[in-house]
Formats: sequence, C-alpha cells, structure tokens
Amino acid sequence: MSVKSAVLSSEHGSKQSPKHSEDILVNNSDILVGVGLRHPHFTDILTSPKEIDFVEVHSENFFGQGGAALSVLQQVRATYPVSLHSTSMGLGSFADIPASYLARLKQLTQTIDPFLMSEHACFTWGHLQGQLIHSGDLLAIAHTHDNLKRMCEQVDKVQTYLGRQLIIENVSAYVQFDESDLSEAAFLTQLCKQTGAKILLDINNIAVNSLNFEGGDIQTSVADYINELPVDSVAQIHLAGCSAVADGQMVIDDHARPVSDDVWQGYRQALTRFGAVPTLIEWDSDLPTWSVLVGEAKKARDIANAVLGTNAQEHVLGVNYE
Repeated sequence: MSVKSAVLSSEHGSKQSPKHSEDILVNNSDILVGVGLRHPHFTDILTSPKEIDFVEVHSENFFGQGGAALSVLQQVRATYPVSLHSTSMGLGSFADIPASYLARLKQLTQTIDPFLMSEHACFTWGHLQGQLIHSGDLLAIAHTHDNLKRMCEQVDKVQTYLGRQLIIENVSAYVQFDESDLSEAAFLTQLCKQTGAKILLDINNIAVNSLNFEGGDIQTSVADYINELPVDSVAQIHLAGCSAVADGQMVIDDHARPVSDDVWQGYRQALTRFGAVPTLIEWDSDLPTWSVLVGEAKKARDIANAVLGTNAQEHVLGVNYE
C-alpha cells in the first residue's frame, strides 16, 4: 500500500467509526480546543466538568504495557478525543528510527485510536562510537534538499507502518545553519506535498526563533511564516508561553508561562488564513492549576469565535473531518 493510500485508508476508517465521530462532534459548538494533559492533572480531568474538546499527550509517556498511566488515558479516552504527540521519533535523523520504538507507538495507536498524530521536524537519533543514541531533545536540522529527501523517506515509512497521517511541527531552534537551502516553512510545505502529511503550526516556536535570531519583531515573523504556508496545509495549532530572559540571553522554549500577547495575535492571523483548525494549549513546566489551564483554552475559543464568527463550526468540520 502506498503512503497516500495508507493515509486515505486511515482517514476513511476514522470517518466510519461512529464513536470516534460522536466524540468529536458532541459538545463542540464552534472550534476544537484542547489542552496538553500532564500527570498532575490526571485526577482533575476525570472529575471536572467537560470544558474542552480534546486532550493531547506525549506518546512516549504511555509506552508501558498496562499500569496506572495507561489506565487513566483509557478512561480519559472514553470521554475525550485524544491526540498523540510524539517527541522522540526523530524524523529528521539519518539513523533509522528503532523498530522497537515504532512497534510501541503502533500498539499505543491501536489502543487509543487518536484523532491526530504528530511529531517534530527535527533529529534525535544518531550513532556515536558504533552505538545508537538518542539526543534527549528536539534538535533542529538544516533545511537542505538532502535533509528534505531523508525526512520524506522517514515520514513515508512511519505513515505506511502506522496506517495514519502524521502532522509535523515546526520547532524552536538554538542554532542556525548556513547551508540551509529553504526556509522552514518552505521545507515543511514540500515535506507535506511529497508525503501527504500535514503541518502542526506552533506559533510560540516561531516567536522563540524570532527573539533568538530575527530581531524580535514577533508579529512580523509570525505573519511572514503563516503567509508562506498553503492555506490547506495546517491541521493543528499549538499555543504556549515561555519564560522571559534578560537582553542578550537566548530564549528557551520551556512552556512555563501563559500564552503571550504576541502569540495570541499570531493565533488571530493563523485563524484568518487557515480557518478553525484544532487548537491546543501546551504547558509543561511550572504547571498551573487545571482551572487556569482550561481558562487559557477558553481564551483560545473566544478568540477563534470572534475571528471566525458563525462559520467556525462549518469550517472545522469541512476541512478536517469530512
């Protein structure tokens, strides 16, 4: 089966699952807005009123067979659609992704039946003294034609193996490469055209790179990035905040603060260009209370409804689920 056939087969399969469709459509009046679910909020999500549309978890945290964490996720899945967001696949690595990693991801996929699956445009795997090692971080890559060819091969392989479409996220970077042939937006656009994947647009990551490398005019950087992407290329948006640093210091994408005003403004621009794609609030460090996290999701929903008006629901259904 070709990659595109596999992706279409997967999408078709999702449409035919009454429970899956019901989960997505019920309790959603305008736009799908979710939050990243982390361990300290496990009890909150199982005991609080439903005020969000979906949750996203890091796939690798649920690779274990059985156990409390997977049990909680299965309970959550009974109420909420789940997006699996992977952080260790290393699609930009020249080393092959270990078969054991892919096998565990496939098993989790079959258990949870996520409505979205995503990863990053970065590398993590490499060889050192003959040993395959993992970087433990999301390392940026040069946007060269050689790296594009290699990442297409990796995305093709994973989509075919999983029978699922991947959504690929732009990353925060702490180095730049003189040898890049393409902008990151152009790189991701070509990647999606050649593999059938879609883009996960992380607006905070654009902001971080703007502060670190482009002079810090965040709104211009975000607008330029958004306008370079095809209007039908984005399948999910991430919103997050990061800690401020003194002048001259590098900003680290720590997901430790509320979404900044600049990122909210970028979100308005993204909605205008891409429509009501599913939107997620990410918060990973210095976690707030569940109510504060849900409050950020409510703010995203209010902004989406204000930007898109009554067309929001029609747009999100038409683009992503029909």
